[in-house]
Amino acid sequence: MPEPQDNKRAGIEQFQAVPQPQQVRIEDIPDVLPVLPISNNVIFPSTITPVAIGKPKSLAAVESAMTADKLIAAIAMRPVTEGEESAENLYEYGTVCSILKLLRMPDGTMRILVQGLRKAKAAEIVEREPAIRARLTIIEEASARTPETEALMRNVTELIGKIVAMASYLPDDLRNAAMSISDPLMLVYLVTTLFRLKIEEKQQILELDDLTEKYRLLLRILNREVEILEIGGKIKEDVQAEIGKSQREYYLREQLKAIQQELGETDETQAEVEDLGRRLAALDLPDEVRTEADRELKRLRRIPPISPEHQMIRTYLDWIIELPWRVTTEDNLDLKRARTILDEDHYGLDNVKERIVEYLAVRSLKADTHGAILCFVGPPGTGKTSLGQSIARALGREFIRMSLGGMRDEAEIRGHRRTYIGAMPGRIIQSIRRGGSSNPVMMLDELDKVGTDFRGDPSSALLEVLDPAQNSTFRDHYLDLAFDLSQVLFISTANVLDTIQPALRDRVEVIHLSGYTTEEKVHIAVGYLVPRQIKENGLDAQRIEFKPEAIRRIIEEYTREAGVRGLERQIGAICRKVAFKFASHEQQRAVVTADAVPDYLGPQKIFREVARRTATAGVATGLAWTETGGDVLFIEATKMPGGKSLQLTGQLGGVMQESARAALSCVRARAGALGLPPDFYDTFDLHLHVPAGAIPKDGPSAGVAMATAIVSCLSGIPVSNKVALTGEITLTGAVLPVGGIKAKVLAAGRAGISKIVVPARNENDVKEIPENLRDGIEFVFVEDLGQVFDAAFDQPLPKPRRKAHARAAAHLVTDPPTA
Repeated sequence: MPEPQDNKRAGIEQFQAVPQPQQVRIEDIPDVLPVLPISNNVIFPSTITPVAIGKPKSLAAVESAMTADKLIAAIAMRPVTEGEESAENLYEYGTVCSILKLLRMPDGTMRILVQGLRKAKAAEIVEREPAIRARLTIIEEASARTPETEALMRNVTELIGKIVAMASYLPDDLRNAAMSISDPLMLVYLVTTLFRLKIEEKQQILELDDLTEKYRLLLRILNREVEILEIGGKIKEDVQAEIGKSQREYYLREQLKAIQQELGETDETQAEVEDLGRRLAALDLPDEVRTEADRELKRLRRIPPISPEHQMIRTYLDWIIELPWRVTTEDNLDLKRARTILDEDHYGLDNVKERIVEYLAVRSLKADTHGAILCFVGPPGTGKTSLGQSIARALGREFIRMSLGGMRDEAEIRGHRRTYIGAMPGRIIQSIRRGGSSNPVMMLDELDKVGTDFRGDPSSALLEVLDPAQNSTFRDHYLDLAFDLSQVLFISTANVLDTIQPALRDRVEVIHLSGYTTEEKVHIAVGYLVPRQIKENGLDAQRIEFKPEAIRRIIEEYTREAGVRGLERQIGAICRKVAFKFASHEQQRAVVTADAVPDYLGPQKIFREVARRTATAGVATGLAWTETGGDVLFIEATKMPGGKSLQLTGQLGGVMQESARAALSCVRARAGALGLPPDFYDTFDLHLHVPAGAIPKDGPSAGVAMATAIVSCLSGIPVSNKVALTGEITLTGAVLPVGGIKAKVLAAGRAGISKIVVPARNENDVKEIPENLRDGIEFVFVEDLGQVFDAAFDQPLPKPRRKAHARAAAHLVTDPPTA
């Protein structure tokens, strides 16, 4: 692009002031000259150029030239450098210049005026400090006028005229100055100097030896500038036309407004703006919100209705007006009433109910208590979500449910900034607006199902929401105003804790909901599920009746779950079949008994197979804990001829495979004491399998059961069919504690287990289980693998092999296992 007008005019005047360059013969130019590194410019022969000098090597070069013949080699620096004055950063070609004037500045820098004399090539750098000095080769350049160069010169002057006509900031006499030059070489160097080109392009013009090639390159550059100016002119015309149209519309609308005022008519848009102002004035808003709302309202009054920003501001003010900044519902602090409501809606769950009643008791003593952050963790179907509705009803608050499952966009929580088209607040603020209260009960469902991708991490955005120390000044990106969430009672639900971000897990109070026993399920079905399904299927108590023994049979033979969701589906299936018979006039009243259940639901689907599965030696019953609750796990072991091979199947995870190997090593180390052949691993291959191979399994809690299955397989003694085992095993035979004890106990009870082998360090976990869940179950607390075998087998293991046992013991003493 051309340079600013003042610089161009100064360059023309300087050029015209020296119409003929100083004549210097080649032989008068020394072979070695100081080098002046030039950044962001190229100095050409036959031109006069001002240069600012401030760097040490440049100052040293000028001083050296001034003490000699005032000749200096001006060589441009490559643009890729950071301005460092080194010989490696210089181009190869430059210009021998004569210093015409020198002005020393107070800060130690210089301003010089140089005249380009001859094109030169730096053949060799002979000195680097304090100034760069180079051995030069002077290059003679032909400047003869030929018909071809004459045509090229005319094309250049014609393009200059076009550029001057389109760019008003260029002096009009630029084209005349170019036409007055008869020397072709001087013309190409003048035009290149006066126009702001890239350093690479200027250097390329300098380095070209052929004059016509210089002109052809210059013409390509000038044509490019003409195209850019034409496009810029068109854009300018379009913008001016658009601005003129907007100004005209604004003027006409102002006239229309004045006419309407004279006629007594009211502008609809203006009336809406005034209505917004009246609604804002009637609200009790915090000071920060009031200030921002008034500022936006003033902007709205100034902006024309046709502007897109007018609608954006109006929507923003609507959100401010409709949010319940200081609107709260009064808590019902009657503790007996709250407990009654909780008992009506849910059977059991005493620890949860006690926690809610405690919260109400604290509220009755201290009104400004911040909202609690509860997290219900348990298997599906245990009533976590419906419990939140009961809590809201007991408190007398609004209930809001927000599902987090599959959420991956951080903006879903914090909202989008108003600069984006279609921006909206996050779902937290949207839910508060729908609830119409700033202290609702907000259920954040499926907290463990929150994901993350390139759009951000919603879990991290929830950190502020679920922190009582921060959420009093929660800022949504759309509102950009502090909204107080401290009065909200947040209740989150999850199936497991492991997938919740640790920092987020630390901010919530975890309350575990385990599965239900058979008796609890019967009570829940009679009190809640059956009446609800009868009503939903168009029946009533006069047309259908469920006997308790029928419900118990459905639980034991048609469902296997920790919760009651599957049980409700089976009850609903029976109700639908009865409704069909009523609609077909085939039946007047149905009594669902235990014997009639197969007629409605078909053959038995769930079987108690512990006794059958463990009748064979090599099978042990383990206990598993998953996000759907506890379950019984059968671990099978078999031996076959071979040697030193352990095969693991059943889609076992890495931790479970390590537990199997640890169990085998522990059994091998104790083979003699257990009455097993010490060399059994040399003559047999072992295969360990956990059925239901399509289901992934992992965790260390099956180590004890695996060791028991291996001993049973090798000894030929079956494991008791009334025993289930859980615990992590070490190489030394120690039994370590595991998690999920309550869920595992419930699963064992459903499977008919009467004895559970539990690590001794889990004894306190067993004591926390309600007594009714422990009835009929014997707990054996173990610390060592030998205690496990004593409890797992109904008959004693073979007597220890004395010699083999002694050798094994000596091996353990001399060669202890290493970690």
